Amino acid sequence: MELANTAAVITGGASGLGEATARHFAANGAQVTIFDRDAERGRKVAEEIGGHFAETDVTSEESVSAAIAHAVDKMGRITACVNCAGIGTVGKTLGKEGPLPLSTFKVTVDVNLVGSFNVARLAAAEMAKNDPDEGGERGVIINTASIAAFDGQKGQVSYSASKGGIVGMTLPMARDLARDRIRVMAIAPGIFLTPMLMGLPEEARAQLAADVPNPPRLGDPSEFGRLAGFIVEMGYLNGEVIRIDGALRMR
Repeated sequence: MELANTAAVITGGASGLGEATARHFAANGAQVTIFDRDAERGRKVAEEIGGHFAETDVTSEESVSAAIAHAVDKMGRITACVNCAGIGTVGKTLGKEGPLPLSTFKVTVDVNLVGSFNVARLAAAEMAKNDPDEGGERGVIINTASIAAFDGQKGQVSYSASKGGIVGMTLPMARDLARDRIRVMAIAPGIFLTPMLMGLPEEARAQLAADVPNPPRLGDPSEFGRLAGFIVEMGYLNGEVIRIDGALRMR
């Protein structure tokens, strides 16, 4: 599947990894519809890249269904779905203030894992209606995991669990959708220079970068976007999780 012939929906596309992916796809000829809760920023990015926007709560079936319908109305079809929407929470299972609030765990899993599945399943239903391309494909779904799924640190129990779920559903979802000729992949990024990290002092960012073996720096969101684009175009990639982390293994 060529990016130039792709009609993509990208969650979390108003900022960070999602925005970088949206910009890369659009720059290479893809149609793009951004799904995000930040309407002001989402519309701005969509306008800049010549794409479309739908204000979306990924945890809501009604909201995502409406966003999918809007994307199909604007682009005519959906052939790619990249799930970048997510939140990061911090808290130990048992901290100084007591057990981790169950609400914290639930909302993290709900947004990161359930939200990704919600969008993926509804996007897949639209992809299944497509005529196969020259390679026999109808679509590709890319979910965002994290290296925390494999080596989560203290205080990351909620986040790691949610991202571990993304890893765990990659292969079975790929097998589920094989009949419909829809591929499913996941990307597990390391420490990237997203808006959340930009808020840290320069010294703190430098220390994080020093922990990365090679290259010793933080990841650039554009690198995530380019990897997502490569996955779309590389039709034999399916049912796998790709780490992009400079060989970082968190301790």
